[in-house]
Amino acid sequence: MKKTILLAALILQFHTINAQDPTDVEVPVWTKGGTFTFLVNQSTFENWIAGGVSNVSGAIGINYDYNYLKEDWSWDNKIIAAFGLTKIKDQDIQKSDDRLEWNSILGKKAKGYWYYSAFLNFKTQFTDDLDNETKGPTNFLSPGYLQVGPGMLWKKSENLRVNIAPATSKLIFVDKDLTLPEAAYFGVDEGKSTRYEFGISTGTYYKFDLMKNISMENILNFYSNYLEDPQNVDVDYTMNIVMNINKYISSTLAYQTIYDDNAYRGLQTRQVIGLGINYNF
Repeated sequence: MKKTILLAALILQFHTINAQDPTDVEVPVWTKGGTFTFLVNQSTFENWIAGGVSNVSGAIGINYDYNYLKEDWSWDNKIIAAFGLTKIKDQDIQKSDDRLEWNSILGKKAKGYWYYSAFLNFKTQFTDDLDNETKGPTNFLSPGYLQVGPGMLWKKSENLRVNIAPATSKLIFVDKDLTLPEAAYFGVDEGKSTRYEFGISTGTYYKFDLMKNISMENILNFYSNYLEDPQNVDVDYTMNIVMNINKYISSTLAYQTIYDDNAYRGLQTRQVIGLGINYNF
């Protein structure tokens, strides 16, 4: 009797599985996920003959994606926010990191991996320099950068895509009260609060695993202004390496380099290394 009941159950289960229509399986329309990271470093020196200055630093960061995919439509969004502070003995508190950026690409399927696209990129920082002796000209939305434009998107997956936008409008925002006499302020003329540029923008995103529990994220953007010195191409490259020790602890390396002759005639670089608490959400 038990064998008969077991056989009947197996036949019913087999029939149920084969009767399922593959089209009934729903593909998630929205995929969301991100990482919150808290890093801290501390060094203490007391009568240390080799030398050294006591210091403590901490930083928090958010890297969050929310993406939409349904039929021929694709919409990828990434928000990156980071802020860090450093306190060196007998000195004012200084920033060690400050970044706020939103990247968004809307795509309509064309053919193969190609999409007609429209993109938006916005970036700024949260505060000015907290060091009273070296307080700089930057502040929230000063400068602020906004790029929008139509183009073509090649997207193999959410982790590998290239967007080309040959008709990109770019706006640079500043606090006009901080503009420098007889000098451009992040490219904005004295007494003005905005600068308009029109050019070509390309953006590449590639994320992959270097090995188990170690991922590498690369974000590379180029921009050339048709209206002025198109040969001076703006470059912005960011690399994020995350080494997961366990579910909550990770080691991170963030490296960024920027070339923008309106801001600084040379390479700007930023590097943050730390061991901290990692939370996925």
